[in-house]
Amino acid sequence: LRAPAARFARAPPAARRRCLLSARAASTSAAVDAGPPPHVALVTFERSPGQRPELGLVENGHWLWTLDVDGTRYPRGMLDVIERWHDATSGGRMSDEILETERKGDPVPVASVTLLAPIPDPPSIVCVGKNYLEHIGEVDSSLPGISNSGAAPPKYPIIFTKAPTSVIGPNASIQIPTGVSNAIDYEGELGVIVGRSIPPGSVVDAESAWDAVFGFTIINDVTARDVQKQHQQWYLGKSFDTFCPMGPWIVPKNALRLNESDGDGESNERDCDLTAKDPASVVKRGVALGTVVNGERRQRSDTSLMLFDVPALLRVVNRAMSLRAGDVIATGTPAGVGAGMDPKGFLKRGDTCEVTVQGVGVLKNRVA
Repeated sequence: LRAPAARFARAPPAARRRCLLSARAASTSAAVDAGPPPHVALVTFERSPGQRPELGLVENGHWLWTLDVDGTRYPRGMLDVIERWHDATSGGRMSDEILETERKGDPVPVASVTLLAPIPDPPSIVCVGKNYLEHIGEVDSSLPGISNSGAAPPKYPIIFTKAPTSVIGPNASIQIPTGVSNAIDYEGELGVIVGRSIPPGSVVDAESAWDAVFGFTIINDVTARDVQKQHQQWYLGKSFDTFCPMGPWIVPKNALRLNESDGDGESNERDCDLTAKDPASVVKRGVALGTVVNGERRQRSDTSLMLFDVPALLRVVNRAMSLRAGDVIATGTPAGVGAGMDPKGFLKRGDTCEVTVQGVGVLKNRVA
C-alpha cells in the first residue's frame, strides 16, 4: 500500500484543490455534475407500493425493461443477476447480445415505478473510514479519539461494516432514532459492487481487483455521531435501520460514462473502460462526488484523492475474508460532513440529502 500522505502530495494541484472544500465554505449549488445517464443500469423496483419487487434494466436513464417477468429466472434477485452477468460478460463488460436476450416485454419510463435499493439485502457492507485526507482533519477536530490514528493519515485502511438491515433505496426516508441520537450525519460515497465469489487471498494486484468488480452504485453512510463515539467499534452508530441509502441503480463497470473538459470549457463524453491494462487509471484520474443538503453544497471531491484506492481496499479486505457476489464496498467520504461544521450541520427532520457520483447519478433521500 502506498503511503497515504505521499499519494496526496503527488496528486495534481488542481485535484488537491478540489478536495479542499470544507462545509464552512459550502455554497448553494449542485455538488457535482452527474454527467450523462449511464447507458446501462440495473435496478430493483416496484410497479406500485407493496407489490412484488422486480428486476430491471434501465437504458440511458429513461427506459426500463423487465429482466425476470415471473420471478423464476433469478430466484435470489439482484445477487443472481450480478453473479451470472459477471461470469457471462467476462467481469461486467456488457454486450449487445446480452442486452438483447435479457430484455423482456415492452419498456416503461423508469419514472413510472418506485426504485428500491438495487441490492435490498447485500451479503456484506464493508466500509472505509478516513479515506480522504481533509476528512481526517475535520473528524479528528470534532470527534477526538474516534480512531487510533488521530489527525495523521492511517497507515492501513480503517475497515468497518454496516448492518444489511440499514439499507434503503432512493427517495426512502432516513429515520432519526427518537430519544437515541440527535447527531445524525451524512457521508456521500462511491460504492463498489463485487461480481463473484472470491476466496481469501485471491486479490493480489490491480488486475485481479478490477476483475472482481462488477460495477458501481452510490452509498450514503448515515451515522449517529454520538453513538459512534460512545462505542469502541463504529458498527452501532452506523447501522440503525435506514442508515444506508443505496442507489439509484448499479452501473456495470464498463458502462460508466464521464464528462471531460476539452480545454475550451466544453465537456466531452468519454467511455471509461475499467478493464484496460491499467484499470485503476480512470478512478485515479477522478470520478467526482459530492453531497447537497437542502440545496446547500456540503461535500465535493473526487476519487483520485482517496488515500487507498479501490484495488488496495479490495486486497486488504480479501486478505481476511471471502468476497461474494453482491458485497458492497463503501470507499469512504470526503470533507464536508455535518460534524465538521460550526455550528454543526447535522440532519434534521424535513431535510433532503442528495449524493451525486459522476457517471452514476443522484441518490436522494428525505429525513423523517
